[in-house]
Amino acid sequence: MSKIPSIFIDGESGTTGLQIRARLERHPGIAIRSIAEAQRKDPAAKRALMEEVDAVVLCLPDAGAKEVAAMAAAMGDAAPRLLDASTAHRVDPDWVFGFPELTPGHAEKIAGAKRVANPGCYPTGGIALLRPLVDAGIMPKDFPVTVNAVSGYTGGGKAMIAEFDAGTAGPFFLYGLGLEHKHVPELQLYSGLSRRPLFVPSVGNFAQGMLVSVPLHLDALHGAPGPADLEAVLRDRYAGSGWVKVVPADAAERLGPAELNGSNWLELRVYGSAAHRQAVLVAKLDNLGKGASGAAVQNLGLMLGVDVRDALPLAA
Repeated sequence: MSKIPSIFIDGESGTTGLQIRARLERHPGIAIRSIAEAQRKDPAAKRALMEEVDAVVLCLPDAGAKEVAAMAAAMGDAAPRLLDASTAHRVDPDWVFGFPELTPGHAEKIAGAKRVANPGCYPTGGIALLRPLVDAGIMPKDFPVTVNAVSGYTGGGKAMIAEFDAGTAGPFFLYGLGLEHKHVPELQLYSGLSRRPLFVPSVGNFAQGMLVSVPLHLDALHGAPGPADLEAVLRDRYAGSGWVKVVPADAAERLGPAELNGSNWLELRVYGSAAHRQAVLVAKLDNLGKGASGAAVQNLGLMLGVDVRDALPLAA
């Protein structure tokens, strides 16, 4: 019998780490190893455990993720494979970006990589909408893109969760209004844009779920496409994809953010008016699913050669 691959979730007590563990605990094909609480900050103990596992998932602040990555680099051939859920390495050319659906063949790159950077939740939706249009030549690389998004408050970590749980956060707010949000570099790089996109994030008083929208003036795009043309490009790119699907848009619906909660699905829609030459592209996902822990489990499955579909979704 072949050996079951094992992983260590460094930072398993945080929101992302807890969700990764919850998904994998129900999967018999991956063993989870943990470090004793008293040794959690002991570099020697951590290195010893890293030498015993096949992969380490970094659910740490950026500084901590960089420290563990440096420790792994010093281990040479004894180093485990790394999957970083922080922001630290997402635009690092030495790390493979962990969005399997990015381009044809990208899942194979993840499967063969020693170091993979899990995407951010907001960029997952934005990149999924934009990259196919750029690759198809419909959207110029220097196009002035605006991305608007709203997330459930669990994406803000323990401090924001506590604020909403205490009832002091308010019903809704925009943030990142200095236009320096940490997700912008990966959003630009992996969308294939040469011009920095304008990104406006927001948080609502609901725990999970996310909507990412991109408004477009169609006459500013190449080839004078209509809404149906944009949808066709997206459908062609994600045909046969396991976790990304293009859904027909119903202009009469009220599109909510939470219907995919607990799953690893990413849904894309194209709303538009051919008469007014306008469109709005919308991505819907669970910020803790395909936007974080679900994506991490999907990437781990590729990296370890394990079918993880039984661990996704966490809930029906």
